[in-house]
Amino acid sequence: MNINKKRVFRDAIDLGVSILLFWLYLPHLLLYLIGWKKRLIDSDISRLKAQIHFHTPNFLALLYFLHHSSYYRCTFYHRIGPMVSLLIGWWRPGEKSFVVPFSTQIDEGLYFAHPYSTVLNAQRIGKNFSCIHCVTLGKKDGKRPIIGDNVTVNCHACIIGGITIGDNAVIGAGSVVLKDVPKNAVVAGNPARIIKYINP
Repeated sequence: MNINKKRVFRDAIDLGVSILLFWLYLPHLLLYLIGWKKRLIDSDISRLKAQIHFHTPNFLALLYFLHHSSYYRCTFYHRIGPMVSLLIGWWRPGEKSFVVPFSTQIDEGLYFAHPYSTVLNAQRIGKNFSCIHCVTLGKKDGKRPIIGDNVTVNCHACIIGGITIGDNAVIGAGSVVLKDVPKNAVVAGNPARIIKYINP
């Protein structure tokens, strides 16, 4: 059995387990079905579905990620808001090492892969934001960064203070970003410097 078939088989088994245990997520699924932040939840799921190695409807993909990803549960609770998440979040908690403050405004299409030890403490994050592990968006002197649309932040990168990251920017692994980054720029280093521009 080749690697792709093994992945499809593994994901199919995981989805089957999620369906069998759907009752664990009845409050979550009911909120989704009545339309509570459905557009934002769908936008996240549509991007994350690339991690499942076969096509599945958004509803089943939601169930899959709710059961198999404590990181995704953090995002789900952020989407539904602090009051509602307080009522249901204790039942199936999110990952403590993935911190997404409710004060951070996040537009649609959040994507992440194993965001261990990641803090997204920004003022605003635009559409289609992508990150992986050990990313920090943090406050300095009471100010938080503003992240544009279609921004990708690679592992161990830090974006600190009241700066703006322009649309389509790419932040390289290990970068420490303390100044504004223009649109379409790729930055890297400590302190981060522009190494090239991309055609979005």
